[in-house]
Amino acid sequence: MKILQLVQKPQMRGAEMFASQLSTHINTLGHEAQLVFIYPGEAPLPFSGKKHHIYGHSKKKFFDIAAWKRLAAIIKAEKPDIIQANAGDTLKYAVFSKLIFRWKQPIVFRNASTISLYIKSSSAKLLNGFFFSFCKKIISVSHLSAKDFKALYPKFTNRTVVIPVGIDSIEKLQSDEKLTGEPAILHVGGFSFEKNHRELISIFELFLRTYPKAQLHLVGDGPLKNSIEKLVNEKNLEACVHFYGFRKDAPVFMQKADCLVLPSVIEGLPGVILEAFACSLPVVANDVGGIHEIVRNKETGFLVAKGDINAFCEAMVQQVASPNALMKEKALNLVNNEYQNNKIAEKFIIEYRNLL
Repeated sequence: MKILQLVQKPQMRGAEMFASQLSTHINTLGHEAQLVFIYPGEAPLPFSGKKHHIYGHSKKKFFDIAAWKRLAAIIKAEKPDIIQANAGDTLKYAVFSKLIFRWKQPIVFRNASTISLYIKSSSAKLLNGFFFSFCKKIISVSHLSAKDFKALYPKFTNRTVVIPVGIDSIEKLQSDEKLTGEPAILHVGGFSFEKNHRELISIFELFLRTYPKAQLHLVGDGPLKNSIEKLVNEKNLEACVHFYGFRKDAPVFMQKADCLVLPSVIEGLPGVILEAFACSLPVVANDVGGIHEIVRNKETGFLVAKGDINAFCEAMVQQVASPNALMKEKALNLVNNEYQNNKIAEKFIIEYRNLL
């Protein structure tokens, strides 16, 4: 089989990273996956296979005929069996291209989040329902994401399946990178409203009352980074909050930190938690999206109700004060047994075959 994986653009975001890793494993299994980028970008995604660009314009996504035509030309030349749209605007481009240029391949959509939190108006629901009607299969990243999708669009229930995100094996990395702090608290993720950095700073302020020598290490980049840097300066926290920007070697930080924190307000099933598990790094996270499917409270990590910054801080204190070796072991076993990308890729192949 040949699968075209449509992704937003070359960027080190979860959807693009997973599509790249998934495509690599699909190729290893004897099939062929190729990446198609909707918008321009320069990030070095971990995929050595064939790549295409259609040079779309985000401000013209509802009338970007030239880009839709380029996508159709790629499909005509490559003759794929499946077109998979991976979040962002990828489904819009696939549907408009299919409508105008009449290619026949089935579309699969990967639902990587809790879409009801984005589709709020009746007009948005109607428009997105139109796009979803062209999908032969909707593959949700978690059971909660699937349940949310079915509640919003019950008529597509029979097209919905669940295949979680996975990770590649993480080896012990050698690095001179040092994480200061007693303890060293880590957050890995883009600076977007979903990741909730502003509340994270408030949580860390509370945490400093118990651990005044703590340091917070923020790995990632994004549109809200400058505003968070300004907030840190306003609160006079610049001596204990560190910004690293985008890094390809996030596991280096995970292997040296004392706790990963994820106070997100919206998530699907974040791979960063699985990476932390693989590095035996304890996790404290908000109970949003499908996080509870992997962070099982006080079993594989600490789960906190969204918005309860006092409870979040208390969980951090509990984890740091009383490290739990059994919790780390259970988290590591979970990711090794259920969330390895080579096994996840086999599940995608089965769904592709069933569809064809």
